[in-house]
Amino acid sequence: MKRILLALVALFTMNSVFSQVNEKELLKKNEEAAAKLKEKKPNGWTKKGTFTFLANQASFNNWLAGGQSNISGNLGLNYDFNYKSDNWNWDNKIIAGYGLTKIKGQDVQKSDDRFNFNSLAGRKASGDWYYSLFFNFMTQFDSGFDPVDNTVKLSHFFSPAYFQFGPGMLWKKSDNLKVNIAPATSKLIIVHPHFTELGPSFGVEQGDASRYEFGAAINGYYKFTATENVTVENILNLYSNYLEEAQNVDIDYTLNIVMKINKTLTTNLAFQTIYDDNAFRGFQTRQVIGLGVNYGF
Repeated sequence: MKRILLALVALFTMNSVFSQVNEKELLKKNEEAAAKLKEKKPNGWTKKGTFTFLANQASFNNWLAGGQSNISGNLGLNYDFNYKSDNWNWDNKIIAGYGLTKIKGQDVQKSDDRFNFNSLAGRKASGDWYYSLFFNFMTQFDSGFDPVDNTVKLSHFFSPAYFQFGPGMLWKKSDNLKVNIAPATSKLIIVHPHFTELGPSFGVEQGDASRYEFGAAINGYYKFTATENVTVENILNLYSNYLEEAQNVDIDYTLNIVMKINKTLTTNLAFQTIYDDNAFRGFQTRQVIGLGVNYGF
């Protein structure tokens, strides 16, 4: 009888232990599943941004091969504030940059000057597709001068200013991979009247202060991690004006590569090319590379 009681106690103890283990494993699995679900669909607002300072310096003294001493600095801001729910996505991005370069014996010149705000709202349609509405605004902070005659001012803040908006369809696989197609896009270009006194400026006709266009826009965004400490960001904007020379597609492509050294130091490469025959009949290019000090918030 005593042996039977001991066996029953041992069996009960083993069952209790196994039950506790199974409950812990089940609780752990439920917590992991909930965490994955929350990570996959975080409802509400998410905000993140990076403030970057890039510096470059070169010095030459009795250097027979030639060269000019120079120093340059660039400030940059990349800020996202997005909203997500079961049926809605609203992505907002601000990209801003300003830089100066000083070459020995020459005046200080701009190396970067841009402000870009992009807003894209989408309502769930099916799968990865959303009914969308987008708005984009671009301008610059400071005056721009003719590269040949730096006394001739070509632009300044809010001149030019570009506005684009229109409905469309958004394909969004993730926050890092999305394409928006807007076949009915309105585009407005604004310049100060004194830039059109003697002729057209940025596509705005002589004597006017604005230009309206109607066409189609395609906006793509793809960001990925190339290696453990290297991220690559691609931003592509295409636009065709139905009302005039629709075959001349405006192109704006930006490549940002960030190579992380430690928590605050990175090597940054930015490359941008623009084709807009209303502003300049050819490709405009901008390239900035340097050691960056980053502050995330």
